[in-house]
Amino acid sequence: MAKPPTVVDLAWTSDLIFSGHSGSASITLDSAGIAGPSPVQALVFAAAGCMLTDIAHILGKGRHPLSALRGQLIAERAQDEPHRVVRMTLRVAVSGDIPAEAVGRAIALSREKYCSVLHTYRQDIPVSISFEIKP
Repeated sequence: MAKPPTVVDLAWTSDLIFSGHSGSASITLDSAGIAGPSPVQALVFAAAGCMLTDIAHILGKGRHPLSALRGQLIAERAQDEPHRVVRMTLRVAVSGDIPAEAVGRAIALSREKYCSVLHTYRQDIPVSISFEIKP
């Protein structure tokens, strides 16, 4: 079954600020990152959120007792125009009695198969991912 297209409607509100809606979700995008995330911040939020959602889902399906999950994604940007993302480093912190192999497998499945946001990026962007498990 084909996924329907994702439709986002944006309306300029002032300066470089836009109000956006997609289905019942809404967001304010602000080039300055004050009234809401900048478009690049939103893109990086999406990449991290996609990976963490996949990891939580995969660990849950494996019946692993996940008690907390956090991630920090650092996206390095090109110094010249366009200031595109050129490298990403994601640090994942998992809490619970979960084997390292299960976390590593969840990360690999997200990265290689499931994370649609990550697969939308250019394929030449290096992505580094590490994790730690806390009891």
